[in-house]
Amino acid sequence: MLRSFFWVISHFLLVCAYAQDYDVIIRHGTLFTGEATRPFLLADLAIRGDSIARVGRRLRGSAVKIIDARGLIVSPGFIDIHAHLEPLPVDPAARSHLMQGVTTALGGPDGSSPLPLGDYFKELENHGIGMNVAYLVGHNSIRSEVMGMENRGPTDEELSRMAALVAQNMHDGAFGLSTGLKYLPGAFSDVGEVIALSRVAAAFGGIYTSHLREEGLGLIEGVQEALVISREAHIPVVLTHHKVIGTPMWGASVRTLHMVDSARAAGLDIMMDQYPYTASFTGLAVLIPAWAMERSGEIDFAARLKDSLVRAAIVEGIVFNLRNDRGGGDLRKIQFGQFGWKPHLEGKTLYDWAREEKLEPTLENGARLIIEAHLHRGAGCIFHVIDEGDVRRIMKHPVTMVASDGRLSEPGKGHPHPRAYGTFPRVLGHYVREEKVLTLSQALHKMTTLPARRLGLHDRGQLLPGFRADLTLFDPQRVKDQSTFEKPHQYPEGIPWVLVNGKITVENGIYKDIRAGRVLRKSPAR
Repeated sequence: MLRSFFWVISHFLLVCAYAQDYDVIIRHGTLFTGEATRPFLLADLAIRGDSIARVGRRLRGSAVKIIDARGLIVSPGFIDIHAHLEPLPVDPAARSHLMQGVTTALGGPDGSSPLPLGDYFKELENHGIGMNVAYLVGHNSIRSEVMGMENRGPTDEELSRMAALVAQNMHDGAFGLSTGLKYLPGAFSDVGEVIALSRVAAAFGGIYTSHLREEGLGLIEGVQEALVISREAHIPVVLTHHKVIGTPMWGASVRTLHMVDSARAAGLDIMMDQYPYTASFTGLAVLIPAWAMERSGEIDFAARLKDSLVRAAIVEGIVFNLRNDRGGGDLRKIQFGQFGWKPHLEGKTLYDWAREEKLEPTLENGARLIIEAHLHRGAGCIFHVIDEGDVRRIMKHPVTMVASDGRLSEPGKGHPHPRAYGTFPRVLGHYVREEKVLTLSQALHKMTTLPARRLGLHDRGQLLPGFRADLTLFDPQRVKDQSTFEKPHQYPEGIPWVLVNGKITVENGIYKDIRAGRVLRKSPAR
């Protein structure tokens, strides 16, 4: 009898749920419209299924869930146009991104991506993922597949094979081609090779994003190369994580931004993305001369070190980079993030390691330690070598988008750059509310509408009926990043609600692992 009673009540509640007008209504929020004349609107928003059904004042109707958004900004979900999603198969929840309001992220940056993307997409869909993801196909991955680590130009047959791989992955849904010309084996390519492959991506309507060949002493030439690729391949370009590395070049963003403006005035489609920090994160091997790491037959990095003259040249090259590039002339500016060989040094610096080894913290000794680290599978490091003035100048440019360059992170695993947890709330809290570098509407435009347009996401990035219900609700007076360089594993404050495809993924600040995300594929229209 009691079981029958509970069955009747459950059935009644289920029927009532299906009888609701909407699945979710968000009431009394301040909606970010993105319009220049009226960027914010006090209104309600109703969701049915995975889409926005209605937007308006005092919406009538009932819903399964009603959210009172009084005092909150209701924004389209943030779109991270440069994210390192490599851990996604083992961390499909993507909590470090969702807790900062990111509902869509673009992976495959800096020339590195899974291959083939079509198979990888199926794997992700079988797992289920917490946020929406899109991908670029990586030039370095493709070159490595075809040519390994050879330091030479491709033969005609090799270039054809690389072009075919770009075409296949574009056909499978990639949004464009990424390069990492500072990294291997991309550093071994010339501009003609990159133009040829970019033309293939352009034929599918794709974009080109580039970790420039140089971001320090060769920055101007690196930007110019990207502009040439845009012109010759007829492809939209994003100067990704645009920054100025090393004290000799601080202030050079004045010139690079002028180059972007001139290129746009000449008809090229050039944009930028940026993370809001004065430190970068990459492999410690970035300080080693590229020629030293070419692999040809049995000759590799370790073999070269056996020649005392070659070893001396490698040390000299590393010292040059320590002084003029990511080293900043001070071993204390290089902080270990991931160091499998010596995990106790994670969070500490190259200076600390030298002291531990009872070495004077000179650049020469630092170079020798870097060689030892590379022989033991290397390390990921935070490099404190960016000027705040350049950060602000680039941030204010109208075609700069906010992006994390962050790797999906889980508490307790390694010592990541704080951008993995805090990029978007840092812009809203520090650079909007506290420093007033941007207005709130400018920042949100850079986080939502601008990247959606860059990717051609015609149903995301705005709060309009028929658009996907990816939403981030935050308190403009409280939103704040908590992650620091000393204690990175901290989620932000002031983002109580996040919805992905109409599903509540963060509720009153509590994360819900419901895997509502989707793999987004670009239509391969020629």
